[in-house]
Amino acid sequence: MTTIHLRPGRDASLRRRHPWVFSGAIDRIEGEPAAGDTVAVVAAGGDPIGWGAFSPASAIRVRMWSFDPAENIDAGWFRARLAAAVAARRELAADPARSAWRWVHGESDGLPGLVVDRYGEYLVCQFLAAGVERWRAEIAEALEGLLGPRGIWERSEAEVRDKEGLPGRAGCLAGEEPPERVAFREGGCQFLADLRGGHKTGFYLDQAPARRAIARFASDASVLNAFAYSGAFGVAALAAGARRVTDVESSGPALELARAHYAANGLDAAWVEPVEGNVFSVLRGFRAEDRKFDLVVLDPPKFADSKHRVPKAARGYKDINLLAFQLLAPGGTLMTFSCSGAVESSLFQKIVSDAALDAGRTGRILERLGAGADHPVSLPFPEGEYLKGLVVRVE
Repeated sequence: MTTIHLRPGRDASLRRRHPWVFSGAIDRIEGEPAAGDTVAVVAAGGDPIGWGAFSPASAIRVRMWSFDPAENIDAGWFRARLAAAVAARRELAADPARSAWRWVHGESDGLPGLVVDRYGEYLVCQFLAAGVERWRAEIAEALEGLLGPRGIWERSEAEVRDKEGLPGRAGCLAGEEPPERVAFREGGCQFLADLRGGHKTGFYLDQAPARRAIARFASDASVLNAFAYSGAFGVAALAAGARRVTDVESSGPALELARAHYAANGLDAAWVEPVEGNVFSVLRGFRAEDRKFDLVVLDPPKFADSKHRVPKAARGYKDINLLAFQLLAPGGTLMTFSCSGAVESSLFQKIVSDAALDAGRTGRILERLGAGADHPVSLPFPEGEYLKGLVVRVE
């Protein structure tokens, strides 16, 4: 068995059960591990720490499977770990109003690099690290046995695989191929997921709590839904009694899917204004027209995928939030989000605060929002808390 020997003093984070070993923490490698091989990790003095998956192309050279040196990492171990993740979400399965959620959330479920989402009768998997790539077949077999899906679709084309030295891959992993759009329920609304080509695994499942929260602010409101994608926030707002929704999105096909969402929920499209274009430019145009909205939702894509891109991301967040404050009517509400894990919550709040100041507005935080319980955050792994949101009432 290959052994990873750490440098003196570089085992502190692992002692706290953080699952990553960076290349700079490694003193020497005893053996010649291939990508995805299970390796023993030991401290500088030789004390065993546990087992992990080796990734020679990544700055995160080892992702820990277990901190128990006595465990055996085999197909049975993966089945047990998957079963534990499923058991932790059994309340979701008992909710008749919901038929889509995350079954496995990577490191926070003790399975680094693995994402498993459910959409109705189908599962979507992402294998984003060398370790889970090595055990891909065994994981798929275990998921079939545990959950009995109609089909399992793979979406492993994410950019993070480039950092692992892994090629992109998408296709049917087991069972039947999903249809072009898969219908599912969430909070009394009907949605359609594009499992093959949609964002993430087909939908933004992590924003379910925010879609529930919008009902508290949308009644009789004019709503600006920026970075609307397939209009989910707009659907939730209109269903909660909003008088008008303006969806701004750069993708025409996404707006087409939004129209299908409104129709599926029996919502009158006459009260929806779809606007295709660059969100920054469109909102500047609205500002020039002196348009005002009672509720503005900002849910932009990830602006920073690493710490060195945070300064540029901060400027982007500042710009878009400044525009939102300038477009809000007196007493209006801003729901603003960042899904950039590298942007910490305190920094995001400061950016939003500075944007309000520059817009000449004052506001109070009414709520903080994040991903739902199906996207848990392991205590030793704060990086898992990537999504953060603020609900701000403008005064």
